[in-house]
Amino acid sequence: MPAADASPVALRSEKAMAFFHVAFGRTFAGSMRALRIPHWGLPDYAPGRPLVIYAPHPSWWDAILFMLLLRRYFISRPAFLPMDAEAIRKYPFMTKLGVFGVEQGSPRGAVRFLHTAGQVLAAPQHMLWMNAPGRFVDVRERPVPITPGLVRLAEIAPEALIAPLAFEYAFWTEKQAEAFAAFGPAMEASTLAAMDRQARAECMRDALTAVMDRLAQDVISRDPARFTAAFDGSKGMGGLYGAWQYLRAMIRGERYAAEHSPGQKAD
Repeated sequence: MPAADASPVALRSEKAMAFFHVAFGRTFAGSMRALRIPHWGLPDYAPGRPLVIYAPHPSWWDAILFMLLLRRYFISRPAFLPMDAEAIRKYPFMTKLGVFGVEQGSPRGAVRFLHTAGQVLAAPQHMLWMNAPGRFVDVRERPVPITPGLVRLAEIAPEALIAPLAFEYAFWTEKQAEAFAAFGPAMEASTLAAMDRQARAECMRDALTAVMDRLAQDVISRDPARFTAAFDGSKGMGGLYGAWQYLRAMIRGERYAAEHSPGQKAD
C-alpha cells in the first residue's frame, strides 16, 4: 500500500499503463460496439502546456473511456486522475495508472487534492483528468454540477489549458451499446483565474454544457458519418492478437490504431 503522501508522479508506471490499456480495451470490446468522436470534437491542444480535461460522470465506463482516449490521442502525455481515497485503498494497483486518492467532504482532503494537483500540473507535459461533478450524474441533468476543487485548479496552475470533454452512451442498431466522446476548445487557465470563483464556475459549466449538448444532437442523429471511430470494439483491439498488435506497435515506437475498417479509421 503506497504512503498517503506518496507522489502520484513517482508511483505512475508506463508499463502498467500499457498493460491495463490492453486489459481495458478487451473489456470495452466485450460490451461496446465502438467509441465514436464527432469530427468537430477531436482534441487539438497546444503541446508544451499542462492540460486539464474535465468531463461529466454518467457511467462506470467513464474511467475506461479516459484510458482509451488517453492512449489514442495523448500517448506522449503522462496523465493523472483523482479518485475517492476509499476506492484507492481497495484497489491500490490504480496508483500505477496515475490515479491518486482524494478524501471526500473534508477541508483537509480539499487542501491535499490541490497540493497534489499542483505537483502534477507543474510539468508542462502532464495532464489531469477530472470528473467535473465528483459523483455519478445523468448527462441530461442541468445545470451540470462542477466541484469546487475543479474550479480552483486555474489558481494553482495558471499556465495550464483547461478543456471540457463530453460523454454519451446509447444503443443504435446493434446489440452492443455505442460510446461517444467529444472534446471542446481549451480555455486559458490564466483567463479563468482572473475571474471570481462564481463567474469561473459558470464559465466552465457553460463550456462543458455546450459540448454535451452538441454531442447529444449528433448521437440523436444516429449517423455514423458524423463520427470517427476512436476505438472499434468489434474490429479493434481484443484477444491475444489485438494485444500482440498493440505491444508490437509500442516496441516499434509506432502509434497503434484500433480501427481498421476502410473509411472509419481514426484520424
